Amino acid sequence: MPLATLVRELVANRRGKAKIGTRDDAPWLFPGGQPGRPLSDSQIGLRLHKIGIQPQQDRSTALFTLAAELPAAILARMLGVHIQVAVQWQKASGGDWAAYAADVSQRGRS
Repeated sequence: MPLATLVRELVANRRGKAKIGTRDDAPWLFPGGQPGRPLSDSQIGLRLHKIGIQPQQDRSTALFTLAAELPAAILARMLGVHIQVAVQWQKASGGDWAAYAADVSQRGRS
């Protein structure tokens, strides 16, 4: 089943625990226990663990893959993290973007 179909089904059937003060058109894909708030990271993590998904490990894998494929400046801006954090991820992932700026600057001269 395509992901888009699953997400549409989730949106159509989503329910939070907080019924008082919660609008039917709440913006959260995973409504939380407090009106107007999403489900907390820890609660999502518990739900994922119950079905066999290791969110921390999968998140790290995704971040390291991005860090290996993108320059740190773009990664930092895209994810909203400090540039030094993105540089550390990049070094840990083995991505080498040290020559990226030089390469880009040479493109206009050819």
